[in-house]
Amino acid sequence: MKKVYYLKTCSTCTRILKELNLPSDFVLQDIKSEAITVKQVEEMKALSGSYEALFSKRSKLYKEMDLKNQDLSEKDFKHYILEHYTFLSRPVIIIDDKIYVGNSKKNVEAVKAFINF
Repeated sequence: MKKVYYLKTCSTCTRILKELNLPSDFVLQDIKSEAITVKQVEEMKALSGSYEALFSKRSKLYKEMDLKNQDLSEKDFKHYILEHYTFLSRPVIIIDDKIYVGNSKKNVEAVKAFINF
């Protein structure tokens, strides 16, 4: 599977996608217009190791809901990711059995190296 979960309105996501110039066999899913499913988030968790690894603590809602002062469980992270797209750290790029979560330079370079291999 070659898939990217991203937000079309996120300038960072669009910049990264342009920079990566992904082959046409990648499936792009705008998580705002096509919500992620329970099955999809469970697949991401299986690859990443935890729901917390998929969770964005930079989200505006994270601050507004004062979640940083709560002791969140894996169940909570999953719930919030499914409840609102903004809680998913973006982009999430899946290439076969590898997952790259977030917009760090290290992730972008790793994906570039993988697709240009």
